[in-house]
Amino acid sequence: MKTALLLVSLWLSVPLASADGLKIVAAENFYGGVAQQIAGDNATVTSILTNPNQDPHEFTTNAATAKAVADADIVIYNGLSYDPWMDKLIATSGKPGRVVIKVADLIGAKEGDNPHIWYDPRTMPALAAKLTEVFFPKSANPRADTYQKQLADFIASMKPVLDKIAAIKASAAGTEVTATEPVFGYMADALGFKMLNGDFQMKVMNDAEPTAAETAAFEKSLTSKTVKILFYNSQVTDPTTERIQKMAQKSGIPILGVTETQPADQKSYVAWMLHELDGVQAALAPKSH
Repeated sequence: MKTALLLVSLWLSVPLASADGLKIVAAENFYGGVAQQIAGDNATVTSILTNPNQDPHEFTTNAATAKAVADADIVIYNGLSYDPWMDKLIATSGKPGRVVIKVADLIGAKEGDNPHIWYDPRTMPALAAKLTEVFFPKSANPRADTYQKQLADFIASMKPVLDKIAAIKASAAGTEVTATEPVFGYMADALGFKMLNGDFQMKVMNDAEPTAAETAAFEKSLTSKTVKILFYNSQVTDPTTERIQKMAQKSGIPILGVTETQPADQKSYVAWMLHELDGVQAALAPKSH
């Protein structure tokens, strides 16, 4: 589904002079968290999807959501048909000069790609840089230095994540893994893992039925112990994914749940990613007998 959107670029005829007093609405809480880190206390950030126990694909909007998007100065959403309800809200009339940031565009992701782009280490630094430019498209702005420092602080905060990715990749590149859905796919690529059963995962994500051959190949990767980790989307469980987990458990394959939405106990995007990567390291650690 492609809805015609009026996307306001960075080159606004009346540029935003400051983030002070701006209303920012993010479709997902991890994008909202990064926006808050860049804006500091000078903007009000509202995130729509915040509950890690909710299936994001089943989210429906209401009047309050529509009003928040309509009243926003800046709207941030994922794209790639992950949050198609945002397309509909953005297509309606909104505040004059509203800036819409489709995060997929920042890293060149296209329709049909895996939509879980926040697990790509490139994504959040690109969003942070974009927001800084939106706040201050002119370097002469007196508060520009403050926001440039907040951008620099965010980029620096990403270093532990990048360092941990590099460390895991150095020791485990080429490791074969699989997943019930492609939630962790971009991070698996960054870690140098070989992700098996991609077609199966995409069909499960899209509520389509995998073929008998795809299902058989998935099950064989578990029963033969070819894969070393099974990732699953802990926000979406059904009889198929539960059966797969039991099969992995029987084969002694570590099972690692990952979330689509930043959990409440992870206070930042960086903390969330480090938590997920800690789980990967634990799954790869040699087991004592």
